[in-house]
Amino acid sequence: MTETFNRFYSDASHLMKKSAIREILKLTQRPDMISFAGGLPSPDSFPIEDLKKITSEMMDEEGKEALQYGTTEGDLRLRTLLAERHRKDGLNLSPASIMITTGSQQALDLCGKIFINRGDVVLCGLPSYLGGLNAFSNYGAKLKGIPLDDQGMRPDLLEKTIVSLKNDGSIIKFIYIIPDFQNPTGVTLPLSRRLEIIRIAERHDLIIVEDSPYRDVRFEGTPEPMMSSLETHGRVLTLNTFSKILAPGFRLAWVTGHPEIIDKLVTSKQAADLCTPPFVQRIVARYIEKGLLDVNLKKTVDLYRNRRDYMLRCFREYMPDGIKWTEPSGGLFLFVTLPPSMDAARLLEKAIQKKVAFVCGSVFYCNNEGHNTMRINFSFTGEKDTCEGVRRLAEAIREEMASA
Repeated sequence: MTETFNRFYSDASHLMKKSAIREILKLTQRPDMISFAGGLPSPDSFPIEDLKKITSEMMDEEGKEALQYGTTEGDLRLRTLLAERHRKDGLNLSPASIMITTGSQQALDLCGKIFINRGDVVLCGLPSYLGGLNAFSNYGAKLKGIPLDDQGMRPDLLEKTIVSLKNDGSIIKFIYIIPDFQNPTGVTLPLSRRLEIIRIAERHDLIIVEDSPYRDVRFEGTPEPMMSSLETHGRVLTLNTFSKILAPGFRLAWVTGHPEIIDKLVTSKQAADLCTPPFVQRIVARYIEKGLLDVNLKKTVDLYRNRRDYMLRCFREYMPDGIKWTEPSGGLFLFVTLPPSMDAARLLEKAIQKKVAFVCGSVFYCNNEGHNTMRINFSFTGEKDTCEGVRRLAEAIREEMASA
């Protein structure tokens, strides 16, 4: 037998990278490890008893249909319910403008599949969600980061970059943006910037992929309009998920967009998995019909608001001078900036020894920057572990500062 299989692998396979976050999570399975690394919803938010009851009802009444193959587009009843929910967002959608996917990660992969030719440019935040960056890189995209400030992606730098790339003969396909409680920074794009970025996309004939997993996890303030509600020509494709507002184990998400693009996504998905499991789609449809999604979402938002507030109090108490962090109005993450001389990867080694973990911010930068940053999740751990974890992390930071 051959010692290596490299000669059998495709060119595309060599572009694939393991998720740094998934790899770190393997290190955090020890029961004594306090992990701020994953983007994990709290199990305390899962409505287990309600779902047990609904699943039993669904199997009694729809079991044969739920255990059969379904359509690639997704369950019609669920898509109709989602269209109704989006009316509050100013969207007038038909089910033909919605496709159910097996998690938002599948939707990101399908976007790469239908839009990207090898060498095409995708514009993204600097930093931006690692799962999106990996999905697009797998199809040979060149990622060009647009710096963020405390209001998200900077439109002036976006347009300047687009003009420069076009002058160099580059083909740009789309802008990838997370406008609400961005992963990893937690910042939210204001209305004025949403409109300006849409105008830039129109001027340069680009698609916008609006990734919106955290929009409903808002702790205070008034929601900004969805970018898809501000653009009326179908240029914006929006990705949504139940992972952060119900349960990630369902692996259930949905995409809204122009019917022509949705149809292309459906064709691409047919080759991937035929259909998202009808079993979980029917459970969630019933859950929404009974009005339980909004009831549980309110409890989840209250839980995460309290956990954010508590972690911020711990940061203010324990962190040494010279450490900066964001204070988001929603979502799951804080983004921490260390002094320029510090390396978060080296700090992580020391933190792991102290049995606390985080994700190095550099993995979210497509240009190999951000080595003095880190992402901290506040949704998963309870108060006791949060306090102790922040204390351990602050101790590791002080030791690293002293050695530097």
